[in-house]
Amino acid sequence: MIKLEICCYSISCALVAQQTGADRIELCASPSEGGVTPSFGTLQHALQRLSIPVHPIVRPRGGDFCYSNTDFEVMKNDVARIRDMGFPGIVFGVLNEEGHIDRLRMRQLMSLSGNMEVTFHRAFDMCFNPHVALEQLTELGVQRILTSGQQQSAELGLPLLKELLQASQGPIIMPGAGVRMSNICKFLEIGITEVHSSAGKIVPSAMKYRKAGVTMSSDDSGVDEYAYHCVDGQLVESMKGVISLVQRTN
Repeated sequence: MIKLEICCYSISCALVAQQTGADRIELCASPSEGGVTPSFGTLQHALQRLSIPVHPIVRPRGGDFCYSNTDFEVMKNDVARIRDMGFPGIVFGVLNEEGHIDRLRMRQLMSLSGNMEVTFHRAFDMCFNPHVALEQLTELGVQRILTSGQQQSAELGLPLLKELLQASQGPIIMPGAGVRMSNICKFLEIGITEVHSSAGKIVPSAMKYRKAGVTMSSDDSGVDEYAYHCVDGQLVESMKGVISLVQRTN
């Protein structure tokens, strides 16, 4: 069975994804940072309100994946808490200063994960040698690797994705980054069994009053704070329809 994982930044989005056919949720916070660890309240609501598997991300901050000792202690605490809450899976990744898999720290996190499925996230796309990284993650017992094929989008990374898919002796290779209705067939055609998408759209805020000249952003990026990221249920449904069609014809 081909699975569709949807990246969600709120419980509201996760509910939409579930209702429209998602097979699994990657639960995050802060889309502007590419996803960081969700709050305890969000984790609690996920367990209470969602019936499909939810895999929270453990990422203490945005930016790179080479963490300070303090960052790593936070990660260990979060992994243990998520394990004890009863989630079926978890998402994390750690690199060292040279851009290789930090195997010592990964072993610690893997041990703390208990029986949860572990997805190594797109830190993989920032590592020095993807083939060596695949071997090391296989040895560590990682269940899957979320990757764009070390390109800005998974579609551009298709050549490496094919190589990884053929070479993998363990981890599921799951394409992510720019996976949409327009290109999902390209991943299914090479034999991919799981795909990851944010299936997102920007929704305007319900606020009618807008305070001019005041922003919560610390930079000048021109971010519209009266709009937010949301899962597009129609897109999830359409992608799931394509997946179902491919499965029936194979």
